Amino acid sequence: MAVPTSTRAVALATIVTLFAGAPAWGLMRPDHALAVAVGLTAQTLCAETFISGLPPERIFHDSVAARPGLNLIAWGLRYNIDQQRREVSASWLGLARTSAVHRGPAGCQLNHGRPIAPAPILAPIAVSTTPWIKAPADTRIEAALDQAFAEPAKGAHRVRAIVIVRDGQIVGERYGPGVRSDTALPGYSLTKTAIGALTGVAVRQGRLRMDQAAPVTQWRAAGDPRATITPNALLRMTSGLDAAETHSGFDPTSRMLFLEPDMAAYAQDLPAKQAQGHAFAYQSANTLILSRILANLAGGREADALSFVRRELFAPLGMTTAVLQTDAAGTPVGSEGMLASARDWARLGQLFMDDGIHDGRRILPEGWVAYATRPTLGGPYGAGLWLARASKPTPLSIITQASLPADAFYASGDLGQRIYILPSARLVVVRLAASTGPAFGIRADMTLLGALSSASD
Repeated sequence: MAVPTSTRAVALATIVTLFAGAPAWGLMRPDHALAVAVGLTAQTLCAETFISGLPPERIFHDSVAARPGLNLIAWGLRYNIDQQRREVSASWLGLARTSAVHRGPAGCQLNHGRPIAPAPILAPIAVSTTPWIKAPADTRIEAALDQAFAEPAKGAHRVRAIVIVRDGQIVGERYGPGVRSDTALPGYSLTKTAIGALTGVAVRQGRLRMDQAAPVTQWRAAGDPRATITPNALLRMTSGLDAAETHSGFDPTSRMLFLEPDMAAYAQDLPAKQAQGHAFAYQSANTLILSRILANLAGGREADALSFVRRELFAPLGMTTAVLQTDAAGTPVGSEGMLASARDWARLGQLFMDDGIHDGRRILPEGWVAYATRPTLGGPYGAGLWLARASKPTPLSIITQASLPADAFYASGDLGQRIYILPSARLVVVRLAASTGPAFGIRADMTLLGALSSASD
């Protein structure tokens, strides 16, 4: 339906009002921020509708409209679901129109005004030969799950799934409305941990050296300050690239994820802000560059990249629900594009618990987990994983340090997605949600983990 001219005028006035305080309009463009919001809406609705199978109205409310920042303009966001074409179109009162299309095993892809390639044909992921063993119900664990699913007085947890694994067995699990044990849910930055694991696979295979210059053609020119950036610096977020990530809609990462058809190429073209290894800066551009490196090592084509992911990680672990989405260039969106069931995310966590070995087969190179959990510049981040403790704490690590064992580490994603690995407690805990409020529910997670540790005594 056409949007009346008067409504468009109000919409434009609203945009100007919202961003009137932005300095340097050449850098802070409201039209770009609006396009980012619409792109996020289309991509999120496409993935959670056609991969997760959740109701679109709930997806929009929980995963789009409730996001900080987006909640200010959500009233103007419009979307349409085309079930037959498996496509989601979106706009803001008719402005900044875009769409996302579901492409089978490659997930959903935003339309950037060019033909979208047919979905790649991939071999199915083999069913795990070692299915989860489920232990008898424990009333203490059930009580802890009751508390974890309860809504707080302030904010919203909206927990979708929790799976608790002790000694390799499921000792507790629970799911929210419409979610089952095989429902693939977005992990957002949990995907970075999967890319970290795949980087380890490439190292084990002898295809990649972490301490040598990253194989990025764009950085090979004489005198390019990026020429010495290593895969280690990319995985540890110390590359020094000027790739600010603020989720404002104006930042380079927002543009990369929702406006650029070739995300990795955009990331590789970003200039160096400082020399590698001097400062930690959590930026998705680093992981997108690693994703392109891995894709090239696998053969370069979209089908090659996804076959590598499925053959070397998903299939060995039995992650039958896992989907790693690609961009318009066919590169896996390794910063945030993976969906999997809570049980399958737990399989990834268990791999790190078991020092990179699954079912007697070494997936990650010997010593990789120790490497990945070694602090980066004294902070609470390792190499693709967050650490419970740090010599240079952050507000978040102060919370985890007060509650978790010294050997604990975890993967973390937007809106409260987390995989906790507690080696000394023999626990892997997955929590998937659409949380808002303070720290996306991490204090409730600490309460849950404390109760689980007590239940194991």
